[in-house]
Amino acid sequence: MKTSSQNFPRFSLIIPAHNEEAYLPELLDSVDEARACYIGGTDEIEVLVIDNASTDSTPSLARTRGCRDIREDKRVIAAVRNTGAQNARGKVFVFVDADSIIHSDTFNEIDRSLSTGKVVAGASGVRLQRMSLGIAVTYALFVPLVWLTRMDTGVVFCRREDFEEIGGYNEDRLFAEDVQLLWDLMVLGRTRRQKLTRITSVKAIASTRKFDEHGDWHYIWLIFRFLYGVLFSKRSMNDFARMYWYGEQRINRG
Repeated sequence: MKTSSQNFPRFSLIIPAHNEEAYLPELLDSVDEARACYIGGTDEIEVLVIDNASTDSTPSLARTRGCRDIREDKRVIAAVRNTGAQNARGKVFVFVDADSIIHSDTFNEIDRSLSTGKVVAGASGVRLQRMSLGIAVTYALFVPLVWLTRMDTGVVFCRREDFEEIGGYNEDRLFAEDVQLLWDLMVLGRTRRQKLTRITSVKAIASTRKFDEHGDWHYIWLIFRFLYGVLFSKRSMNDFARMYWYGEQRINRG
C-alpha cells in the first residue's frame, strides 16, 4: 500500500488497533481496493494505524502494508482516535475499526456526500459478519435510534476543521465516544443548516467477535447493565467497560 507523497491528501483513514494482527489484513485488503477505486487517485488517501500498546505483530504488519504506524499507549479508544487525528495530514478524517471491512466505493461516496455542502459528517452503517436470532433482535433495538438521530456506525467521517472545532473525541469516555462525536458534529452542523448523513450504499462489514465471545443474546443484558450504571453507579459502569472493551482477550480467526 502506497501512502501519499503530497503534504495534504484528501483523506486520512484512521484505524485504532490493539492486538489486531488477525483482523487487520482483511481490513487493509478492502482499503487497498477502495483506494484503487477512488476517482481522485490512491495518493489522495493516507492510512494510519494507531498501535494502542499492542503486544503482537500489529505494528510491523501495518508498516509492511505501507501504513503510517503511530503509537499511543493510553488505553482509551477516544485517545487513540485523537492521536490519529493529530498525526493525520488529510482534509477529511475517516475512522474505522480494525475488525471491519469497508466497501470499495467508500471514498467516492464520502466525497459525493460532502460535496453537496449540506452535510457536516456521517457514517456508512454496517452489515454484520453473521446473523442469528439474538443478533437480529439486538440489531433491531438500535434501528429506531439510528433512524431518529441519523447517527450510525461503521465508517465515520468529517472534515478536519469541524473535528478540531468540536475538540475531537471526548477522552473522559471509555465507550460511546463515537456517539458523542457525532452528536457534537450534529449540533455544530445545525448552526450552518448542515446535517448528519448515512451513506448506506457503502455499508461496512462489522465483526461479530463480541457475540462470538459472550453469546448472541448478551447485548440485551448489557443494555440493562449500562442503564443501571447511568442511573446508579458510574464507577461500576466504567469498571465493566474496562473489562468488556479493554480486556486483553481477543477472539482470533481460525
